[in-house]
Amino acid sequence: MNMTNDQTKPGSDPGFENPPDGGEAAAQEPGSDPGLDLGHVKRVLEAALLSSSEPLTVQQLKRLFAGEVDADNIRKVLDQLKEEWADRSIELTPVASGWRFRVKPDYQKFLDRISSEKPPRYSRAVLETLAIIAYRQPVTRGDIEDVRGVAVSPPTLNALMERGWVEIIGHRETPGRPAIFATTRKFLDDLNLRTLEELPALEELQSAIEAAPALTPPPTEASDTEQVNAG
Repeated sequence: MNMTNDQTKPGSDPGFENPPDGGEAAAQEPGSDPGLDLGHVKRVLEAALLSSSEPLTVQQLKRLFAGEVDADNIRKVLDQLKEEWADRSIELTPVASGWRFRVKPDYQKFLDRISSEKPPRYSRAVLETLAIIAYRQPVTRGDIEDVRGVAVSPPTLNALMERGWVEIIGHRETPGRPAIFATTRKFLDDLNLRTLEELPALEELQSAIEAAPALTPPPTEASDTEQVNAG
């Protein structure tokens, strides 16, 4: 990301305002603390979010200001930043675990060309299992097998849990007390979603998974040799 030394008026170039001592008074929003420099708050939030590898919550961002900026003003400035970055190749977006900057999908394919990570490949069994959990949760292994019509091997569920996309949230009060599975906040974060209600249509799920951050691919099942290229 190239930075420029040109000084611009506050708000004329998203994310780049004059420094606090630049001679211009910071613009105040209606209802905000008249002594609060929202321009400075914006720069601090921007720096924190750009440097973080994980989403940050409003409560975490509040700690940047030692209690001097309340949650309402934090959210107000985040909304401003989101709007200012909307036309760039990087966007500020709210996800399940907080707020984060991410490369827009249209530009990620270019970055992939210089990445040393190989695109992960997922077996059909893994994708089908994940889809069943995502859209029918909470479910047990037996529920998944009823839908798929075949047995689910332990490596498939273990891979999804190791990825951080699926977790055990309890046990069903039936004989054997089978584990109950559900998706995690990380699953929503990686798909750039805030809630399960924002899940894409089932046929679009694979595209969403392809756009998720690449990690070590889960193992494939020996009984399912058909591979789905996720990337």
